[in-house]
Amino acid sequence: MTTYKVGYFIGSLATASINRRLAQALVVLAPPELEMEEISFRDLPLYSYDYDTNYPPPAKAFKEAIAAVDAVLFVTPEYNRSIPGGLKNAIDWASRPYGTNSFTRKPSAVIGTSPGAIGTAVAQQSLRSVLSFYNSPQMNAPEAYIQFKPDLINDEGEVTDETTADFLRSYMAEFQAFITRVYSVLPRARLNS
Repeated sequence: MTTYKVGYFIGSLATASINRRLAQALVVLAPPELEMEEISFRDLPLYSYDYDTNYPPPAKAFKEAIAAVDAVLFVTPEYNRSIPGGLKNAIDWASRPYGTNSFTRKPSAVIGTSPGAIGTAVAQQSLRSVLSFYNSPQMNAPEAYIQFKPDLINDEGEVTDETTADFLRSYMAEFQAFITRVYSVLPRARLNS
């Protein structure tokens, strides 16, 4: 089987974010065909088109990190019924300058957790809308709205509820299958081939 590099974004910049814990769990539960690595956007300045002719080093490194992966996974909280501002800023950097959109034809998936009963459903729909504009093929099913409860995921990324662990393992397997399907119809040159 083909191995794919998946870059994941954690929507929250908080060190103790429950979405960071969820991302840890997804790394643990991912099939061996997915090599997972975080793509951080912590050091990006606020985007302005004034930078389009001379990208600052953190933005260049960010776009290079996205170019080096085969697919992207967004693990995001919900802030005020949308995605966090830092994540939107990162997406704006990745899409510019015009004609160099980092997400074009790059398979993507969205997941998130929240203490609320509907998880991050509204933020995920907001993010899906943005990704549609950027021409990123999206895994639309299964949807994953995880209600976070104390001790759901321990410090090692182990999911303590077996039903949730099974669901997340299946979600990651579906993502691997989705990436394979996308590249069977939208082949592209791999960066490190």
